[in-house]
Amino acid sequence: MMTSTARIRLLGSLSVAAVLAAVVAGCTLPRFGTPTPIAAKDITIAADCRRTEEDGFREDAQLRVSNNTVQALQWKLWVGRRGSCSFNLADFRQTRTKPQIELMARDGSRCELMIWQDPRRVTLAHANCQQRCSPGIYEEAWPVMFEPGGGGCAQTR
Repeated sequence: MMTSTARIRLLGSLSVAAVLAAVVAGCTLPRFGTPTPIAAKDITIAADCRRTEEDGFREDAQLRVSNNTVQALQWKLWVGRRGSCSFNLADFRQTRTKPQIELMARDGSRCELMIWQDPRRVTLAHANCQQRCSPGIYEEAWPVMFEPGGGGCAQTR
């Protein structure tokens, strides 16, 4: 689990804009160095991550993907007691399958969900989705990560 302190340390070393730019550009950030391309990998996962962290951050995410096609997605995250963000597959259409999966909001907003897999985890992230969150919390609304094998919550330490 990543606590608020760990999140702040991470933000101190990488700006949110840099992380989002890397994600939107189809890259992941390695532990040190420059962004590297996401390897084109077929994703098939039945994932369910529900957890509450020590600092009150909470997530409840269900994701079903078969051969890079999203079949089910329901995700809600809470930033302590300050508010939440919510995403449901019915509100999105899939626009890309490789090198990462991309879904765009059907309402014409620029809200985008991205799913990719690296050797350690499957990540579900969002970009430009402020309108799906309570006011003032979007900068702290982090991606959810799943274990690629079992589909549970990935360890973030």
